[in-house]
This record gives sequence, C-alpha cells and structure tokens, in this order.
Amino acid sequence: MNETSAPASANAAIEQGEMRALQWFAVILLILLNALDGYDVLASAFAGPGIAKAWHIDKAQLGVVLSMELLGMSTGSLLLGGAADTAGRRPTILSCLVVMLIGMYGATTASDMTALLAWRLFTGIGIGGMLAAINAAAAELSSLRWRSIAMTLMVIGYPIGGVLGGQVISHFQANFDWRSVFYLGAGATATLLPFVFFFVPETPAWLEHKRPDGALERINAVLRRFSHPQLAALPPPDQDQRKASIVDILKGVYLQRTLLLTLSYGFTVMALYYILKWVPKIVVDMGHKPNEAAGVLTYANLGGVVGGLVLGPLIHRFGIKWPTIGMLAGSMVMISLFGYDNDRTTLGMWSLSTAACQFFTNAAVAGFYLAFVASYPTHARATATGFGIGVGRLGAWLSPMFAGLLFKANYSLAVVSLIMSCTSLVALLCLLPLRFEKR
Repeated sequence: MNETSAPASANAAIEQGEMRALQWFAVILLILLNALDGYDVLASAFAGPGIAKAWHIDKAQLGVVLSMELLGMSTGSLLLGGAADTAGRRPTILSCLVVMLIGMYGATTASDMTALLAWRLFTGIGIGGMLAAINAAAAELSSLRWRSIAMTLMVIGYPIGGVLGGQVISHFQANFDWRSVFYLGAGATATLLPFVFFFVPETPAWLEHKRPDGALERINAVLRRFSHPQLAALPPPDQDQRKASIVDILKGVYLQRTLLLTLSYGFTVMALYYILKWVPKIVVDMGHKPNEAAGVLTYANLGGVVGGLVLGPLIHRFGIKWPTIGMLAGSMVMISLFGYDNDRTTLGMWSLSTAACQFFTNAAVAGFYLAFVASYPTHARATATGFGIGVGRLGAWLSPMFAGLLFKANYSLAVVSLIMSCTSLVALLCLLPLRFEKR
C-alpha cells in the first residue's frame, strides 16, 4: 500500500498498513485483558480451599461458589456480547472493566456465602462481556500480516493469566488469607484501566460500519495516532451488508451445525472447568498447603498454553475437525487417569497430571473458536460465536456444581474423574457429523 496516498477505507488503512508501535501496544493491552479474565475466572478456585476452611462449607456448597462466575460469564456473553457491535468495542471494554473491578473488590468484603455468590456472579457478567469485545477489537486493530499472530496470542492469553496468577498467589497465600486472591485481581484491574482508557481507541472498522456522528474525524484521529494515511471521505456504505440475526443460525442448513457445535463446546468446557476449579481443593485434601495447590493449578494453565500453541499447526495441516476430535479423545483419557491414582503424594505428579489434562482440553476449546468462524457466513459469524459460546458456557457453570454433588455423595476421586471425562466423549460424538471448510 502506498503510505502517501489516502486509503479507500478504514479497513484498508489498518489491514494493509504496517503495524506501528502504538498499534502493537493497544493489541498487547487487549491480550493482557484476556489474561486478566483468565485470572479472574480462576480466582474462586485459588481461594476455594481457604473459603471452605474459613466458613466450614462442604464440597457441594463449594461447587456452587466455584461455578457462580461461570454463570455470570454465560449471562454476560449473551447480554453484553452484542453491546460491542451496537455501542462500540471501546465503551464495552471499559464498562466491563469497571464491573470486574467492583466485583473483585466486592468479593473481599463478603462476610457470608450469599454475598460472595452475588459478587462472583456480578464479576462474571463483566468477564463474559469483555471476552467478546476484546477479541473483535484485537482483530480489527491488527494488520492482515500480523493478525494471526495477534489472535494466537489472544487465545493463549487466557491460560497465561492463570499461570501468572498462580505464581503470585502461591506466595501470597503463604502469608495472607483467601481474600488476598480478590485483592490482587482488583489491583490488577485498577492498574490496567487507565492504560486501556488512554491507549485503546475505538476501532476504525466499527466506526466505518456504524457511522456515528463525527465518524470520519474519529477514524482519522485513530489513523493519525497509528501513523497511517487518513481518509479523504467515508466510502459508500456496503449495500449488501446485512444485520446479524439469531434466526439466521437457527434455520436451514445452519440449525444442526449450531446445535451440535453449541452442545459440543458446552460439554468440552465442562471437562475444562472440572480440572481448573477443583484441582486446588483436591490437592489440599491430599495433605498439601493452599499455596502449593495454587502452584499445581499454575502447571494446569501452562499445559493449556502449550496445547493451544500445538493445535495451530495441526489445524493448518489437517483442518479443524480431526485435530479437535483428537484433542477431545486425549482429554477424555487424561481426565479419567487424573483420578486413577488416589495415592499419589508428590506435587510433581499432581502438576504433571493436571498439565496433561489441560493440554488436551484447552487445545480442544481453541479448536471450537476456529470452528465457529469456519461454519458461518460473514454476517452471521459473530452472532453464531456469541450464541454458541454464551449458551455453551452453561456447561462450564454446571461443571463445578455437578462434581461437587458427586463428591458430597462420597464418590471417590477416581469415579468422579471418570464420570467427568465422559463429557469430552460426548463432545467428540457431537463433532463427528460436522464438516468444516479448510480456511
């Protein structure tokens, strides 16, 4: 692209131009927000052993605590996911950050289980809305040349938040109580908020599409910031562009695809959050300290990071379906083996086992994000992704509670893990009838 000539559109200016320093900084901030989401979702898992000890609650009650922000995430995805398309990426991100800050700090003030559940539900709504907005913003602020790298970093940013959080919390919990987990989350959110306010602009693509008052001036202000040529005028609106509708993905050839993908994703995250939410409590019950259990969860997230990185080349070579199915099969095997040896005592063995579980399960989750993209036309793609992930996260919400009820019924860790591993099997079976274009 000739940097001295006016671009034909805002999309052309960003997609065909070079990635400038402030552009990279904005994308990196969005990746850090995804890492913050990853930490905030796991905060109750990090704090779980301390909460159970302080308030003398059983495993079924703890399962409700562990699942509450996951219900909030599902609600936030469904209610706020569309806000990024209607109100804009930037205001949605900032609003969700404020909700998360209030929710994380509010959890430190909870004096009983009811209050804590309310604050975790509130926090989850912010997380769910944030996830949809930051993915769209990161893609639209990246050039075509670097977009795949930026989106790969976005995918693994979520478990990286768990890795970094686990490292810090393992030191905090040696000297402070469970509330320190939420203080840390609130502090990290408050730290990122001003950086996002000043350095993450509204995306030119959204401004060009929605055309609010002063759209051309706002687009050119962003292009000047990123040292790109400015628009002489807005391009004519795309007459063929249709408004996304939930009806489009629930009729005709898309109905079966939507239902199967949503079910498959929901059962996959049931497996994912069984490990992520219950590992700290399981390890503590085996005689280890809470800070040591947080360290084990760090390795679980590290396994998830590596799994996400490995899946990319496999999908590039073999397409979406079979690598994702292979990861689901690996997830089923490793989760069933996770509970097989009840006599394991070393933290190293726990760390290795949880890392192996998350390697396969998180890789499968990453495969679903690509599957949603490859399964729908452009005008319905975001709607389908928001619907599938929002409804599918109900499986994440059910997972900790269902496992907690099994534990309360005195089923052994081996039996509970075997039952929970079957969720990966169901997810695998739902994927089998589907076909995806290799894009």
